[in-house]
Amino acid sequence: MLIASHTGQFLEAGLDEAGRGCLAGPVFAAAVILPPDFTPQFLNDSKQMTAKRREAVRAEICREAVAWAVAEASPDEIATINIAQASYLAMHRAVAHLAVEPTHLLVDGNRFRAHATLPHTCIIGGDGLYRSIAAASVLAKTFRDERMRELAAAYPHYGWEQNAGYPTALHRAAIREFGPTEHHRMGFRLL
Repeated sequence: MLIASHTGQFLEAGLDEAGRGCLAGPVFAAAVILPPDFTPQFLNDSKQMTAKRREAVRAEICREAVAWAVAEASPDEIATINIAQASYLAMHRAVAHLAVEPTHLLVDGNRFRAHATLPHTCIIGGDGLYRSIAAASVLAKTFRDERMRELAAAYPHYGWEQNAGYPTALHRAAIREFGPTEHHRMGFRLL
């Protein structure tokens, strides 16, 4: 069972990102503040869930959360400041868009760029340990996958509706044949 809180504070926000290792598309991040009694049956690290379960849990999170927000950093921002800094930027943007200000940030991973006014704790594997981080994981993943499906309609050769911009053999073969798009991360090794 996932842990409800790290600090015991009611307004603790979980943060996670999606798309850090992709060759194309923005990196997304989500911030989620959950009520203490929020215990959906299938909430887990988004990587451990089926797409159907993620979508069902996403609806529950969006309906029941005290506050939630999703934000992104573009491929141009990734190229300018690097993927780690772009991930932190997306997380900071998500926190800024929360309708309720959190008292503490609980971040998946081992590094984070400190927020100007909010304390934080980094938790390695936090998306498999804490409800709020797992919820952020689900939102970041589902919103990013949705964006990549939209981009796939305009760029059908790359298989983004299935690979979400990750470096699959099909994606790399399409880059080789058709070249990169403006959505590709030019600072990454594409081939």
